[in-house]
Amino acid sequence: MRESKIEQYLIDAVASLGGETRKVQWIGRNGAPDRVVWLPDGRQLWIELKQFGKTPSPVQLREHARMARCGQHVHVVDSIDAVEKVLGV
Repeated sequence: MRESKIEQYLIDAVASLGGETRKVQWIGRNGAPDRVVWLPDGRQLWIELKQFGKTPSPVQLREHARMARCGQHVHVVDSIDAVEKVLGV
């Protein structure tokens, strides 16, 4: 499945839960997760979207590791099932 279809499913699923999602872009740095999600239950999720079976690039993995050192976690999703699992639906 194409990454764009998974992304649109994420956007729609978050909206149906009453949450918000924003596209992410770091200025002057590569490797930002694709989306940040805010859910009504207070959860904030960083989402890296990938085409089915693909994995993050080395630059993305380095940025995910930097974020993890600061207590953040990036969820890598490559399917509709993965989106549902992360959102808990």
